[in-house]
Amino acid sequence: MTTEPPSPWILRPIRPADDTATAETIRSVMTEHGCTGAGFAIHDDEVACMSRHYASADARYYVVEHDGHVLGGAGFARLAGTTPEQATCELRKMYFRPAARGRNLGHALLALLLDEMRAAGYRRCYLETTTWMQAAQHLYRQHGFAELSCSEGATGHHGCDKFYARAL
Repeated sequence: MTTEPPSPWILRPIRPADDTATAETIRSVMTEHGCTGAGFAIHDDEVACMSRHYASADARYYVVEHDGHVLGGAGFARLAGTTPEQATCELRKMYFRPAARGRNLGHALLALLLDEMRAAGYRRCYLETTTWMQAAQHLYRQHGFAELSCSEGATGHHGCDKFYARAL
């Protein structure tokens, strides 16, 4: 009897074919965490077509794939409301479906993105989250993010109540 080796978990740049699965993941996880009202990223126009919104030289979005299915992702782009000279990006839309959690994929993806941010010329990374996303906050602190007292930029995500940043 021959058994197939387990399928690997793949971190790769988003492709247009991933847009539907990525949008479904973002909407599902945000709903799971009660982030559905006004002021949350679930309502951002980019959610429907992530590959197009992260196609510039100063932005990236990576997906987590397993067995041909997109089960998570995260990306970055310049923080809205800042200038290129400020060299501040925002970690954006880092969400994982339950099957992808607890596998250190968040650590791997965040480390990859921090390297990509530096390569894109950013010197600082900012992010927003919520009080009830405890696992996410723990991950961010483990990667050197410090909590801020207030929001920055012009993200429009007034539903978020936790803000973090770190030097790159």
